[in-house]
Amino acid sequence: MTTIRLHNTKTRKKAEFVPIDPKNVRMYVCGPTVYDRAHLGNARPVIVFDVLYRLLRHVYGEDHVTYVRNFTDVDDKINAEAQRRKDAGDARSLEALIRERTDETIGWYHADMDALGALRPTLEPRATEYIGQMVAMIADLIDKDHAYEKDGHVLFRVRSYEAYGKLSGRSVDDMIAGARVEVAPFKEDPMDFVLWKPSTDDLPGWGSPWGRGRPGWHIECSAMSHELLGDSFDIHGGGIDLQFPHHENEIAQSMCAHPEADFAKVWMHNEMLQVEGKKMSKSLGNFFTVRDLLDGNWSGGWKVPGEVVRFVFLQTHYSKPMDWTEEKAREAEAELTEWFRMTEGVVPSSYGAHSVVPHITNDLNISEALTRMRGLADGSCVEELRWGLEFFGLLPTSDWYRQGVKEYEEGGLFLGVSWTGSVTPEALQAARALLLRYANARKDKDYSTADRLRGVAEGAGLKLQAVKGRDAHAEIESNFDLAKLEALK
Repeated sequence: MTTIRLHNTKTRKKAEFVPIDPKNVRMYVCGPTVYDRAHLGNARPVIVFDVLYRLLRHVYGEDHVTYVRNFTDVDDKINAEAQRRKDAGDARSLEALIRERTDETIGWYHADMDALGALRPTLEPRATEYIGQMVAMIADLIDKDHAYEKDGHVLFRVRSYEAYGKLSGRSVDDMIAGARVEVAPFKEDPMDFVLWKPSTDDLPGWGSPWGRGRPGWHIECSAMSHELLGDSFDIHGGGIDLQFPHHENEIAQSMCAHPEADFAKVWMHNEMLQVEGKKMSKSLGNFFTVRDLLDGNWSGGWKVPGEVVRFVFLQTHYSKPMDWTEEKAREAEAELTEWFRMTEGVVPSSYGAHSVVPHITNDLNISEALTRMRGLADGSCVEELRWGLEFFGLLPTSDWYRQGVKEYEEGGLFLGVSWTGSVTPEALQAARALLLRYANARKDKDYSTADRLRGVAEGAGLKLQAVKGRDAHAEIESNFDLAKLEALK
């Protein structure tokens, strides 16, 4: 059988992956808190662990891998949005408004991650569906003297778990000295963290032995992973930002609740994402969601196909910080366009597994596999290349790669026309002529004329716009009707 080697954050070593049960390889990955659209950084763990999921399915069989990724639908930001809707006049209960918001956001998340070629996990539990299991685990921790109740709060007694800090490599005292921790009168120790907290009447809550309340964030994943994957499972993954405190706290809770078990054998963390060399933030104007990229509502100003977004992500090892740049996206689109055209209609060859898979079994070294695929593209092995595209989830979901582009420089103006599929010379000439009129109107600050031209063109299936790198651009859409431009003559 193929040998997979993975870097374990907890041991800080790379080792051969040996599943607990090869007939049921189990992986848990921390999913999103569903209060809004997924931003670009949220997509990185999805793509990283999707590739690992595909590799495990390839090696052990599709029916022998269980992948769980949760939805956190208990959160202050979700509550605030629901309360905003209620204050705006919605007469429904807060619980109903919260459910509506989280259903809506989960739908967005699925649509966006589907567009990135990610397979749906085997199970996608919602935290609110496992409150009973959380209450039971908390009660067990209290019985074992690892947790205590005070003033309606239940807190985990951090110093009761001697191995606390092993994952992040820090001692409890170092953490207190180097981090801001909440000081509260109900805490025995500043490092103790909340397992259960009381809910006021204007917040969602559930009954418990400690009064009406709601769970802390960390207990959610411990309870859900135990219920769905058992006392011990193979891999736990997530972003490096979750290593402390979230994953550290998960380990403490789970190991104290089930001291005879291992919880997760292998811990894997992907590094963070930057945009154009800087941390993504709204204040810098470089913050955008996955949907912004797909729809073209970002600084680049063009619609980035999901396959292109995925391809950019795949080219940086998961353990390294990743820098999203427009240049990388353009290069990725050009390379995929060539590959898609080359493999269109080609039946994939299973021999592609021998060309591609061995390169990623070494801690998901995808860049080596992509180098191999570039070699296949240079030769006559397009069937193997097609297999690799399928394996990495890079098959086109639309015919965008058939798009043609022509660029012109006229009268000191830089213009571009693009289209998908076939286009007649007459349509191309008409688009170019109208685009020149539009660009000149904008140049002369005659915006009323520019707006009129854009409006008529849009009705004819011709999209006129100013885009980065050009004075103006025209996109010939599939419903383009040359006759509808007669009004502009």
